Amino acid sequence: MLHKTRSIVLHYLRYRESSIIVRMYTEAFGLQSYIENNVRSAKAKNKIALFQPLTLLDLVVYHRPDGGLTRLSEIRCHTPFKSLPYDFYKAGIGMFITEILGKTLKEETANPSLFDFLFASIQWLDEAQAHFENFHLQFLLQLARHLGFAPQSAAEILEQLSAEGHYRSSSAIGAGESHSEDILFLDRLIHSHYTDVIKVSHFTRRDAMEHILSFYRLHVENFGEIKSLHVLQEVMR
Repeated sequence: MLHKTRSIVLHYLRYRESSIIVRMYTEAFGLQSYIENNVRSAKAKNKIALFQPLTLLDLVVYHRPDGGLTRLSEIRCHTPFKSLPYDFYKAGIGMFITEILGKTLKEETANPSLFDFLFASIQWLDEAQAHFENFHLQFLLQLARHLGFAPQSAAEILEQLSAEGHYRSSSAIGAGESHSEDILFLDRLIHSHYTDVIKVSHFTRRDAMEHILSFYRLHVENFGEIKSLHVLQEVMR
């Protein structure tokens, strides 16, 4: 049976000679995988560029209630990107976000509020012209709310990390930043919107990232290490 849905591309794998298996987060069905045939051939109807990470698509898809791979019937780019794949800084953030979503999105059922949050966040990042240096941190904290473990304060994060023996502030100490500045920044991030401008040092931002990712490891099974973190930290230095 055919269904219309918006979707967010997460990644794809090459399949056979010219096809791919693409993993997407869809508005109608949550996390799904689809086969797209002949997309890597010179005469492909749908170009491989449509399946780059975080691309926003309108789809008509075949869906099987019992799960399993199905096919895409129609594909259209919902919002062509203006800057995200082309801006050096935004591309680094996008790589990081894609890896985070790959580790946290699990459900193969619709979650409209989560989907709307992700869709709108990606659009905001693409359209932002300045002051997006805290976007990845704000994104993580807002995503935690949709995943069901949002912290209410910086103190809650640090208390949970301390209880598990994960709390440390080495980068802030090395840069001469105060413990109170870490807490203040985290608190402001928790209650901020993407449009809020919060100016802090690179060291304070890096410390906040360590705390938030450690917090995720407490709440997301098999979260592990983030391979793109080093690239992001270099990009946002």
